[in-house]
Formats: sequence, structure tokens, C-alpha cells
Amino acid sequence: MKLENRVAVVTGAGRGIGKAIATRLALEGARVAVVDTESAYAEHLADKLIKSHHDALAVKADVSVWTDVERLFAEVETRFHTVHILVNNAGIRKDIPLHKMTDKDWDAVIRVQTQACFNCCRAAQKYMVAQKYGRIINISSPVPASLGERKQTAYAAANAAIDGFTRALALELGPSNVTVNAVAPDYIDTELLRNIVKEEGMYIDDYRRFATAQIPLRRMGTPEDVAGVVQFLASDDAAFVTGQVIQVKGGP
Repeated sequence: MKLENRVAVVTGAGRGIGKAIATRLALEGARVAVVDTESAYAEHLADKLIKSHHDALAVKADVSVWTDVERLFAEVETRFHTVHILVNNAGIRKDIPLHKMTDKDWDAVIRVQTQACFNCCRAAQKYMVAQKYGRIINISSPVPASLGERKQTAYAAANAAIDGFTRALALELGPSNVTVNAVAPDYIDTELLRNIVKEEGMYIDDYRRFATAQIPLRRMGTPEDVAGVVQFLASDDAAFVTGQVIQVKGGP
């Protein structure tokens, strides 16, 4: 197992991509802190992992709030003593035209996408720098961050910020043997995507047909597809990979 005895913190881990990531890291031997704003989801996954003979801890936390992050890492330190891997997966998306977007909408997206990433990196890096080892993986998004997308001004701004933050932090933490990368998934079949498609007045089967026609691999991605890339970046196989934004979208 490539992550045996490593300690991983995965935010937004109760469902979807975060759940797949936490599960994959546990299967590779990591001891995993399952973090989510919904305690029931975090506890359900942690219990499932424990019953499968993996070491897991459920933590309810809003990682966009610094006091919650302080408490989260205090709980992780008490249970696991350190942190080797941080996956910043927590995030929200609001598809709203700019002329209808409120300050509250904008602040919510920016706060959960970027403030949460900053908070967790600031807390985790002290362990990683002290032990001269760490892996930070930030979850971004390819299309909004690089090209923009209709009704996604806040989401695009937040993900572009994460990509820039990732590259800058990689330069800063590199001398301490801490790698920092981002994974940018798109066309991933999740509950979040299905809800967004429904809000747009589309049927999910119609969307899947549309999406598949755009993807060179001719299928939509799964949360497990993303988890596999994260697991690689979290392992020593990726020891010489840092400052990268890796797209997981079935094509260029």
C-alpha cells in the first residue's frame, strides 16, 4: 500500500468526489480524517471505513471558518499526531448571471473555494514543514478557471485563484519537500452535477448525451477517476511533481 501510515485530511469528504478520494486514500493505507459540514455524511463514511479495517476519523467543520479549522487540526493531531496529506476538496458552485448575483452569493463561492483552501493549507503546512514532508492537493476546475463559463463569474474567479495559489505555494514550500498540486475535474457524474442540470431545466440523460459527445473518451468521468489522480499526487510516485494543475476531463 503506497500510503501506509500516512495521515490524510480530506475536506468536503462526505459525498461525491471527496468521498471517493477519502476512500481511495484509505484503501492505499492512509489514516483519513473525513471532514464535512454535514456530520451525518462524515460519520457514515468514517464508520464504513473503520468497519473495513481502515483508520478513520469523522470531523464536522466549516473549513472556511478559521476557528473550525483550528479545531479540526487539533482533533487530527490528538488522534493521528501529524498530517502528511491535505486534500482541499470543499467547495460550492452557484451558476448565477452577474446582474442577478448578490454580495452574499459572491462571498459564499469565494469564501468556500478560496478561504477554505487558505485556512487548511496554513494549518497543515506547519506539520509538513517541520517533518520535511507533505502533499497538498487542491481541487480546482478546468473550464471556468482557464476560459470562463456563462453564469460562473464567481466560480471562475475562485478557481483561477486556487490555481495561482497552488503554483505560488509550491514555490514557497518546495524547499521543505512539500509538493503542492491542483486537480481540475470536469464532466464528472456526481450528485452535485445532477442537481445543477436539474436546476437548468435539463434531463440528466440528455446532458450525459451532450457531454459524452464533447469528450474524446466518449464517456463521463466518475469520482473514482478523480480519486486515482489525487492518490498518485499524494504518493511518493509523484515526489518530483509540484506546482501543476492536472485536468481530469477525458480529453485536452
